[in-house]
Amino acid sequence: MPKETTKSKRKVAEKSEKGSRKAKKDPKAPKRALSAYMFFSQDWRERIKAENPDAGFGEVGKLLGAKWKELEDEEKKPYVEQAARDKERAEEEKTAYDNKQKNGAASGGSGEDAEEDEE
Repeated sequence: MPKETTKSKRKVAEKSEKGSRKAKKDPKAPKRALSAYMFFSQDWRERIKAENPDAGFGEVGKLLGAKWKELEDEEKKPYVEQAARDKERAEEEKTAYDNKQKNGAASGGSGEDAEEDEE
């Protein structure tokens, strides 16, 4: 097996440094909508952990995935409905957030002034 050269190690290090510069996320930005599987996962994770106390994080995830695949559409329905409601919530919050950002940028402020005016 060929040994990795120090030159290629440096290139990897340089690439990772360049790629690590991404925009800071606004802490006031709305949370994204969760999928039906994520709601199922939140609901079932403790049960799966109780049934398999020696299972690690990855193993619990695999068991959750297998359980989700076993569910009939009728059993998934409450989670799908919950995800649909959460998607509506996220879209409304994002629209309000975007409007607030747009209004803040148009007035020359940072968007915080608009928040104070509403109160």
